[in-house]
Order: sequence, then structure tokens, then C-alpha cells
Amino acid sequence: MNVDQMGIPIAGIFGAMIGSFLNVLILRLPRDESVVFPGSHCPRCQTPIAWHDNVPVISWLLLGGKCRHCRERISIQYPIIELTTAALWAGAVWHYGANLTGLTAAAFGTLLLGIAVTDARHYLIPDEYTLGGLVLGLLLALRGGWSGLLQAVIGAVTGFVILYVVAVAGEKVFRKEAMGGGDIKMMAMVGAFVGWRGVLLTIFGGSLLGTIVFVPLSLKQKRLVPFGIFLAAAAALTFVFGDTVLRWYIDWVLGG
Repeated sequence: MNVDQMGIPIAGIFGAMIGSFLNVLILRLPRDESVVFPGSHCPRCQTPIAWHDNVPVISWLLLGGKCRHCRERISIQYPIIELTTAALWAGAVWHYGANLTGLTAAAFGTLLLGIAVTDARHYLIPDEYTLGGLVLGLLLALRGGWSGLLQAVIGAVTGFVILYVVAVAGEKVFRKEAMGGGDIKMMAMVGAFVGWRGVLLTIFGGSLLGTIVFVPLSLKQKRLVPFGIFLAAAAALTFVFGDTVLRWYIDWVLGG
């Protein structure tokens, strides 16, 4: 068994732990609560959760999805997020290897998952994801040297400027806010990870996904659909398949 193969289960376990903390961020950041204090506790009886009841996925299953003390139900979101994040980290190592590129893919996927779930639940994209993710993306871009960092900076500026222009233009046309500030900062973060070409592909893909889902919902239920969900999905696809899509576009559409 080589290093990458050994790293896959280790990455999965670490990812589950990251997913456990991601659940805390999803719950507390929209409320402007500390993500450190108090420690994990039952939201109903306020009893602190012991370490053996806080093992990702396993504790939820052993407790039957309920608090040990008051028997209040614990949302299934917790194990789902933990399992999804574990799969993200294990999949990143499997696909890219146990290296900085694999770490970048796992970190980016975790940020996008946090953004998508938080935006879906609260119609909000906290700065901790976007600005913190921007700094992380720029640091990880150094794996490509100064050239990689420059590409990340250009991508971040491109993502911010494009959505900022869209927001300003949309507000003037529709006489109301057309794009949330969280979406704008999110695209700056995305640009740091996927570069300026990836930004264009992400915006196109997010708009396409958003239109497919938003139009039916708006016609039937008049529901507001958080755009961050679709940008997150498109950004993830862009990170993994973006180069392939761009090569196909250049070769077959532009003929070159």
C-alpha cells in the first residue's frame, strides 16, 4: 500500500472531524455566536456533550439520533455533513493524491459545502467562509510558486469585480438589491481557487443551474432561491472538470 492509498482512510477520518466542526459553523455563524464557547451542548437541555457522545457519525448512530439526557432528537444534518465532508477529503486524496493539491481540493470542497448549506438554511453567506476562504485560497496557491499566487489574485479580483458590476447594474435596473454582498465576496474566494477562467465558468454554470431550479420554483411557489447554492455547485464542478470543459470548448467550439 503506497502513501496515497494509506492517506485515503486517514483523510476520511480527518474529514469527518472537520465536518463535525462545520456543523458548528453552520449553526452558530448566522447567529453571530462564538464557535468555540460554549462547547458542544444539547440545544434543548443545554447539557454539555461528552467526548464519547461527540464522535462523528458513530455517536449519532449509537444514541439513535437523540440526546442522551433529554432524549431530544438530534438533526440528521449532523451525520450527513460529517459523512459528506469525510467523502470530500477521502475523495480528494484518492483523486489528487496526498499532496497540496489534494489538500486544496478538500479545503475548497469543505468551504463550498458550508456555504451551500448555510445559504440554503439562512439565506446568508458568512464572511468567515468567504474572506477566510480567500486568504486560505491565496496561501494554497503558493504551491504553484509566485505564478500560482498571481493567477489566484487575478481570479479573486475577477470574481469580485464581475459580481459587483452585476449587483450595481441589477440594482439600478430593478430598483432593489439584485445580488447579495455574500455572493460577491464568495466569488472572490472562488477565484482564488479556480483562477479567472474558472470564475467565468462558475458564473455561467451557477446561472444555468439557478435558472433551471429558480424559474419553476418562482412560478409555482414564489420562493426565493439562494444563489450561493448554485455558485457552490458550479465552483466544485469547475475545480474538478473545468480544465476539461475549457479544452473541449477551445477545440470544438472555437476550432483551435
